[in-house]
Amino acid sequence: MSAWARERAVAERAAREAGAIVRRYYGEGVRAAEKGPDNPVTRADLEANARIHALVAAEFPADGWLSEETADSTDRLARRRVWIVDPLDGTKEFIQHIPEFCVCLALVEEGRPVVGVSYNPATDKLYAAVRGQGTVVNGAPARVSSTGHVPDAAVLASRSEDKRGEWDAFKGRVHVRLTGSVAYKLAELSTGAGDATFTLTPKNEWDICAGTLLVEEAGGKVTDLAGAPLVFNQPRTLRPGMIASNGRLHAGLLALIDEVAPGSGR
Repeated sequence: MSAWARERAVAERAAREAGAIVRRYYGEGVRAAEKGPDNPVTRADLEANARIHALVAAEFPADGWLSEETADSTDRLARRRVWIVDPLDGTKEFIQHIPEFCVCLALVEEGRPVVGVSYNPATDKLYAAVRGQGTVVNGAPARVSSTGHVPDAAVLASRSEDKRGEWDAFKGRVHVRLTGSVAYKLAELSTGAGDATFTLTPKNEWDICAGTLLVEEAGGKVTDLAGAPLVFNQPRTLRPGMIASNGRLHAGLLALIDEVAPGSGR
């Protein structure tokens, strides 16, 4: 049996079962509550989280747990293995019936994701990666794009960030393509549907952990805005901005970010 095969199987099962909950609410329509400014939560988020937690805890009771919809505990910081979960990344898209959201699970060992699964229940598309074993989408191998020049790059961008004007300075320098949640952007990037994505806005670990492995195992690169690798299961879950690319564009995009938004990487 290959490394992390059982963990991958559990992650895929949990993603699909949580996805079935999300899909049911997606068809019925939901009411949202506000956890904070521009941060909605629905019954789909909470029920999907409960299902994932039950499945993972039953199979791996000694592992740590970090999820957007579970109160955090410092207990996870002492664990070598931690599951980092977002039961519904893209709640705003979900509410608006934009089919660009994901159920996300990642297993982190000593700060590095080793299993990553993202599932879009609206399209029945399951993206999965295991450290050193590549990325697949519904079982088929996935690879990042081969675009090598920054002006040619299709960069997947946040609609909400665009509404705030955060992408105005980049338009004309790259091809900005408005796309759903950050987890969905990373998942799609791993298939070559876009060349890069980045954000100058802080993101929580659960938003980007599974997608980081998907991109890396598909041949791409993910770093912070200073070009350093991301390390997960940190005491503070909110990470400064990040960039993911096909790898060939990474240095050029970091330089562009530094030109347009000096100091963003520090």
